[in-house]
Amino acid sequence: MIYLNYTDLGEEGLERLLESSKKDVERKFGPDIRNYAKKHRTNFQTVIEEEAMRNLYNYKYVLLSEMTKT
Repeated sequence: MIYLNYTDLGEEGLERLLESSKKDVERKFGPDIRNYAKKHRTNFQTVIEEEAMRNLYNYKYVLLSEMTKT
């Protein structure tokens, strides 16, 4: 589960989320993707980035709003 804050939805937050997804994909499927990239003569990093984007749809997100003190 991924917890997001409204203030974390900018470009920087989205980049962190994508980097996390890349690491997740590489950890889970790295050898398979490397073999695929070699077999199809494509760039490993490009395939990882594409799979990381797809992987973002598999996460469950919880959007947190900042609580204000009164």
